[in-house]
Amino acid sequence: MTILSGLGARARGLFNDVKGPWGPSGGDGGGGGKKGGGGSGGGDGDPPSPGPWGEPAKRRPRGPGPTSNVSSLDEFMRRSKARFGGDGGGGLGGGFPGRPNNSIIVWGVLGFVLLWLLFTTMHRIAPEERGVVSRFGRYSHTLGPGIGFTLPSPIDSVRKIDVENIRNIDLGTTGTETLMLTGDQNIIDIAYSVRWNIRDPELYLFELAQPDETIRQVAESAMRAAVSRVSLNDAIGEGRGDIETQVADIMRQVLDSYRAGVRIQGVAIKQADPPNAVNDAFKEVTAAQQEAQSYVNQARAYALQLTAKAQGEATSFDKVYEEYRLAPGVTRRRMYYETMERILSKVDKTIVETPGVTPYLPLPQIQKSQPREQGQ
Repeated sequence: MTILSGLGARARGLFNDVKGPWGPSGGDGGGGGKKGGGGSGGGDGDPPSPGPWGEPAKRRPRGPGPTSNVSSLDEFMRRSKARFGGDGGGGLGGGFPGRPNNSIIVWGVLGFVLLWLLFTTMHRIAPEERGVVSRFGRYSHTLGPGIGFTLPSPIDSVRKIDVENIRNIDLGTTGTETLMLTGDQNIIDIAYSVRWNIRDPELYLFELAQPDETIRQVAESAMRAAVSRVSLNDAIGEGRGDIETQVADIMRQVLDSYRAGVRIQGVAIKQADPPNAVNDAFKEVTAAQQEAQSYVNQARAYALQLTAKAQGEATSFDKVYEEYRLAPGVTRRRMYYETMERILSKVDKTIVETPGVTPYLPLPQIQKSQPREQGQ
C-alpha cells in the first residue's frame, strides 16, 4: 500500500507542476492572463513572446510535452529528497519509501567479506592439535600449535587433527567369538584391545582410505600370527605378555610399511579362553592342575622345614662334640643326666636308691590326690 500511494503522489505531481524551459505554459484559470483573457495566461490573440535569442518564439501546444515532463520529474525528485531526508537511493537518485539505503547494503557486503576473510585465513591450533592444509584438495603443508595463516576458502581448507589423544580398538569383546588356532593345534577364543595415536596427520589423512579399519585388520592378522607360534597353555597362562609384545611389534612394522602415520602404544589381552563348547572341561583341567601344583608347593615347603631342622640339629651336635673333646668325662655325665631326665619325665614311677627311704613312692598318685583334697 505504501508503494501504491507513492506512485499516486508522483502521478499527481507530474500533471500539476508543468513548466517549460522559459516558465509556465499556462495559468490555472484564475488570473494569470492579460486583459480580456478569461481562461489562460496566453490566448490566441496575444503576441508571441520573444525567444532566448531575440527571435519570436513559435507557439507550442497547450498540453505538457517531453521537456516539461522531465522538468516536473526533476522537481518531484528534489522535493522527495527534501521530504525524506536526502537521496533515498535507487532510480534517478532516489528510492521508494521504506527500502534500505544503498550505502547500508554496500557496507554490509564489505563487512561480510572482511569476516569471511578473517575466519578463513586465520586459524588457531591447540597444543595437542595439528592443522593439515589442503589447497584445492591437494596436501600443502601442516600448521603447528599457535596461530596460523592460510589463503581464504575455498582455496585453502584446514583440518585439525588431535595427535595426543590415545585411541582404542577393541576386538572380540562385542559378543562375537574371535577363534584362533594355537601352535599345538588347539582353538582359543581371545579378546584384546589396541591403543594407538596419530603420529603424522598428513599421512593419516592422505595415505590410507580407511585408516581405522586398516588398523583393525592389521591387529587381527598380527594376533593370529603370534598365537600360532605358542601353545594353548602359554596363550591362556604365562605367555600372554610375550604375545602382546609380539603383536605390537608386528603391527608397527606393517603400518610403517603402509605409511599409515600412526603410532602403536600397546596391546592388551583381556580374555583368553577355550571355545565355549569345551570351556567347562578346560576349567576343570585347569583347577586340577592348580590343585596339583598346590600339593607340590606344600611338599616342597615341608621338605624345606625338615631340612632346616636337620641342619639345626647337626649344628647343635657339632657344638656338643666340641665341648666333649675338651672335657669328655663331664660331657658324658651331663649327657647322661639330660637323657635320663628326658626319659623319666614321661614315667609315672619314681625310684629312689637311698638308705632309709622307701624304695617305691607313688609320687604321681599323691600329686593327683592333692588337688582333690584341696577342692573338698
